[in-house]
Amino acid sequence: MPKTEYWQWYVEESAPTEQHHHAIDHVYYAGRSEFQQVSVISTPVFGKMLILDGDTQSSQNDEKIYHETLVHPAMAGARDRRDVLILGGGEGATLREVLRHPDVTRCTMVDIDGLVVELSKQYLPEWSDGAFDDPRARVIVGDALAFMREDRDRYGVIISDLTEPLEDSPSNILFNNDVFGLIKSRLADDGIYVLQASTTAFHNLSLHCKMARTLRRHYRYVASFSHLVPAFDTEWAFLACSDTVDLAALDPAAVDAYCGKLAGENFFYDGQTHRRLFSLPLYLRRALAASGPVFS
Repeated sequence: MPKTEYWQWYVEESAPTEQHHHAIDHVYYAGRSEFQQVSVISTPVFGKMLILDGDTQSSQNDEKIYHETLVHPAMAGARDRRDVLILGGGEGATLREVLRHPDVTRCTMVDIDGLVVELSKQYLPEWSDGAFDDPRARVIVGDALAFMREDRDRYGVIISDLTEPLEDSPSNILFNNDVFGLIKSRLADDGIYVLQASTTAFHNLSLHCKMARTLRRHYRYVASFSHLVPAFDTEWAFLACSDTVDLAALDPAAVDAYCGKLAGENFFYDGQTHRRLFSLPLYLRRALAASGPVFS
């Protein structure tokens, strides 16, 4: 086959000496919102991609790995799924996955960047797949911190789909001990809080471990789980937090029973996958057990 020449490349840098290059087929949007740089592009391997501040948020061809992993372990283990809160999640895919379960009567999504929400509706409708128009969806464009301070509802599941707390990120102020305490105050007594929690690659796991150490101050059970997300070019991690439910101990048969009630078919997650997600390598278990910095 003749070699195709690409004149534009999206280069994601994970470290000064590490880069992932994506050839660009098409640029749908490139600009800046009030809060961050926003791009929507198309690539030969991953299809359409949403990029914020130079970091891949999700891609058309593997976003279900990320979003099913973020949402369904917590939903499978939850004792009450009627009322769910999503922090972030502008693409609408997290909302889509939550609303697949018939127990859900309301799902509130709070994202600070209205431009990301509108661009996702325009260019990435596959991500939300109608979720924004579901009568059970309450979509709020606003500050998640302000919402939680003003809101008095409590939720059976809270899902944090925020960007990483880098210094220039709008999510930075949402990662500290006080905010984690505020989130818990909005969680039902037997609820589950789950968050995307950076990487668990052997060379880049310090932020994940810092999150886990901090959250252990607030919850009896704090379980790490992770899987490779190809568009991210790394092992991506999550944390599930609860005072009553240890998701690492969830029975695969119970997961399969949960999945059987979902609308549509899963791409990635089931009982066997659940067991794999929570089977952590030795280096990560050692790092999580070690003492180290926490969020103040």
